Amino acid sequence: MGIIRSYFSFICGTVCGVYIAQNYNVPNIRKLAYFGLDRAKKVEETYRKPKKDGDGDL
Repeated sequence: MGIIRSYFSFICGTVCGVYIAQNYNVPNIRKLAYFGLDRAKKVEETYRKPKKDGDGDL
């Protein structure tokens, strides 16, 4: 009985997650994360300060 009690919330969360993923239009998190990372890189490259000569790169 102890294993069921200790993993009850994990099992319920897994069952609910499977149900939601099968019945609703859930976005692909990996694809969304890559899109955000790509967008952040483009913004950073756009607004980066230009390098000056002799900036002390060792």
